[in-house]
Amino acid sequence: MADAVTSTVLTSSTVKDRVRPGQRVLIGLFVAAPTLAVASAAVVAWGWGLGWRDVAVAAVLYLVTGYGVTVGFHRHFTHGSFKAPVALRIALAIAGSMAIEGPVIQWVADHRKHHQFSDREGDPHSPWRYGTSAWALAKGLLYAHCGWLFGTARAPASRYAPDLLADRAVVRVSRLFPLWVAASLALPALCGGLLSMSWHGALTGLFWGGLVRIGLVHHVTWSVNSICHVFGKRQFASRDQSTNVWWLALPSLGESWHNLHHAEPTSARHGVLRGQLDPSARLIRAFERLGWASDVRWPDPVRVAARRLP
Repeated sequence: MADAVTSTVLTSSTVKDRVRPGQRVLIGLFVAAPTLAVASAAVVAWGWGLGWRDVAVAAVLYLVTGYGVTVGFHRHFTHGSFKAPVALRIALAIAGSMAIEGPVIQWVADHRKHHQFSDREGDPHSPWRYGTSAWALAKGLLYAHCGWLFGTARAPASRYAPDLLADRAVVRVSRLFPLWVAASLALPALCGGLLSMSWHGALTGLFWGGLVRIGLVHHVTWSVNSICHVFGKRQFASRDQSTNVWWLALPSLGESWHNLHHAEPTSARHGVLRGQLDPSARLIRAFERLGWASDVRWPDPVRVAARRLP
C-alpha cells in the first residue's frame, strides 16, 4: 500500500490559510470536552452509576445526530444520493448540525473537496499527507482524525457548495449553527431532568446524552477519515486508499464501507456485499417507501461488479 501512494503523498506545504484564533479556541473546546467526557465515562459510571434514562436519552440522540450526519450531511446534501422535500431537508440539516461537526454548508464543502483530491495533494484530511513511514503515517492518522480541524483552510463554499448557498432554507439552518449546538446540549439535560424530576437527572442527562454522545459521534465520524483510509480491506477499485472496515459498520451506521463509497460516491447504499450492514441505507429505503425520498440512487449491480477487485 505504501508504494501505491508514494507519488501522491501530501506535504504540509499545501496548508496556507489558518482558521482564526477565536475559531481555533471554539474548535478545541468542541473537540476536547466531549473527548474528555468519553475518556471519563467508565469512572463516572463506576462512581455514580449509569441509569436506563441516561442510556435511552444518549442512544436516541446518537441515532438522531448520527443519521443526521450520514443520511443528511453526507449522502443527501454532499452527494445527492436522493431527493427530499423541504421539510425533510431541514430536519436532516438540523439533526446533522446537532452532532456539532460544523455548519452543514461548510461540512459539505470540505467533504466535496476531500472527494476531489482524495489522498492526493489538496485533500483536507488524508492520513498519507506526511509520507509512508511508520512515524509519518502515525502523524498522518492523527491529523486525518481531528488535527485537520485546526490547521487547514476551509474549502470555499462558493466553489464546492453553490447549490446549498442557493437554498434559502439550508442557508438559514447553517447560519443558526450556534442554536443547534445549544440545543444538542440542552435537550438531553431537559429530558434527563423531566424523566427523573430532579437536577441530578438533568446533570447525568447532560453528561451521557450530551457530552459523551457527542464525543462518540465525533470519533466515529473522524475514524472514517483516518482508519478507513489506511486499515481494512480494499474490495473495489478507486483512485485513492479508501477501505472497508467491518467493525465500524454499526457505530458509523454504514459509513465504514468506505471503499465502495469512494468507488461510487453517489450510491445511497455503501454496504453492497453480502453481510455488509448499512443502517443508513435502510433509513433511506424507509424514507422512499413513505414517499419522503425520491430519485434514490441505489447501486447498479453491473457497475458494482465492474469495480470489484479480484
